[in-house]
Amino acid sequence: MSICIKRGHSSVALWVAAVSVVLWPLAAWGHVESGQAGGFLSGLSHPVSGLDHVLAMVAVGLWGAQLGAPALWVLPVAFPMMMAFGGMLGLMGMPLPGVELGVALSAMVLGALVLGGIRLSLTAAVLVVAFFAVFHGHAHGTELQAGQNAMLYSLGFVIATGLLHALGIGIGLIQRWDLGRTLLRGAGGLVLAGGLYFFWGAVA
Repeated sequence: MSICIKRGHSSVALWVAAVSVVLWPLAAWGHVESGQAGGFLSGLSHPVSGLDHVLAMVAVGLWGAQLGAPALWVLPVAFPMMMAFGGMLGLMGMPLPGVELGVALSAMVLGALVLGGIRLSLTAAVLVVAFFAVFHGHAHGTELQAGQNAMLYSLGFVIATGLLHALGIGIGLIQRWDLGRTLLRGAGGLVLAGGLYFFWGAVA
């Protein structure tokens, strides 16, 4: 158990370090074209602008922490990778049916997995998060504002997603205590409830 916790801390530390390195040049971007800086900042803020996105991305971290290594770090890597793919589809204007439903379903399914403490194989877990990541990425990609740099916009929303995963992992570390495991599953229930709310809004 202590090994898993140590690995969890290491994964969070790696995320923080990677994000810090990427964000380090941000101050220098004040001298580049506004579309480039705006594209990055817009992408960075976009994932946190919708609660449905936030719930699902935090839930990936919660579930990864619940499953332990190697899912603890594999899931938060797989999700942004496939989200970037979905974002590319959105930027190219390629249609993807049921994007809003997919985003809402992601919160429902991931929340239910955390609530139930469901332990899938690593392959199955990766497939679950990768499938839903495409919908999240497509939603981000289609909302790129005119005149903004698509690459920096994509980099921004991938970094923001990683930070939300790291937040979920950090919260998930409370499972080292008996009460923490109960609270973690309760957090999954909240994510599930939020997903149900957004799903109802998407089909109504």
